[in-house]
Amino acid sequence: MPVLQLKHTTTYRYSQPVNFGEHRLMLRPRESHDQHLLDHSLFIDPEPSELRWLQDVFGNSVAIATFSRRALRLHIESCAQLLHHPHTLVDLHIEDYARSYPFTYASEEMPDLLRSIERQHLDPYRQIDNWARRFVHPGASTDTLAMLTDMTQAIKREFTYLPRHQKGTQTPIETLARGKGTCRDYAMLMIEAVRALGLAARFVSGYLYNPQSRPAPAAALPMRGGGNTHAWVRVYLPGSGWVEFDPTNAIIGTRGLIRVAVARDIYQAVPISGSWSGFPGSFEGMDVSVDSVVEGPAVNDSMPDQAIMQSGAGRC
Repeated sequence: MPVLQLKHTTTYRYSQPVNFGEHRLMLRPRESHDQHLLDHSLFIDPEPSELRWLQDVFGNSVAIATFSRRALRLHIESCAQLLHHPHTLVDLHIEDYARSYPFTYASEEMPDLLRSIERQHLDPYRQIDNWARRFVHPGASTDTLAMLTDMTQAIKREFTYLPRHQKGTQTPIETLARGKGTCRDYAMLMIEAVRALGLAARFVSGYLYNPQSRPAPAAALPMRGGGNTHAWVRVYLPGSGWVEFDPTNAIIGTRGLIRVAVARDIYQAVPISGSWSGFPGSFEGMDVSVDSVVEGPAVNDSMPDQAIMQSGAGRC
């Protein structure tokens, strides 16, 4: 079980001092049986006049920051230390009735899954439907996990990954037509395709790290989407619950993936959102970086003293 250090830094730059409105921050990794948060600190400059925490409807940790003074920049630094116990294909157990597609979710689960099955994008010519159906074997039994694995691998294999730092996400039809996109575009395409097959899917925002990096030879295991926040998909499979599929890197399970936010739609999982006011054209740009270091495996959940993050000063 590796001990992981994460540092996510975001800086907004302005040519003249501006006022900052309320900001909503989704940067704290989620607690779960496969990832245990040991420490987390949040440093913000200028210092907020108020910082409060809440849990949203999906159980994500959200920080709400309000400000009382103007500044030339807004700097946000989130540092986390966690134990990660990645899940892989061998850890999956699917109920007998759901091992072959199609299947129907249990009646007691269906009411809570319906909104995650509901389509979010118009598909008047059934382009997404037709693309999703290519992974189903007509007239024969289709293995559910193999179907989802094939879809995940096909997106990585057939589409061109192009990092894009501008706001916004392509629609699934745009991604399908262009044959290229970034991790969030791939995630939304796969979510809509999975939903077109009647399965429940959700959007995941988080971090990608190299499981082989100690501290971090990036070339050891080529990964797409590192150095920034990453996006992938969760599909509900009876017997295993929500299972991760990363179409950008063809990862099934959580090896190299750290969840921060889970939502029904991408716009419910934006890492940082907020507003500012000042002279028009004052915004000069933003810088984002995500650094990860694998400290090494923990023994009986204990760690050497030097691996503990010091959070008293609020900095990494």
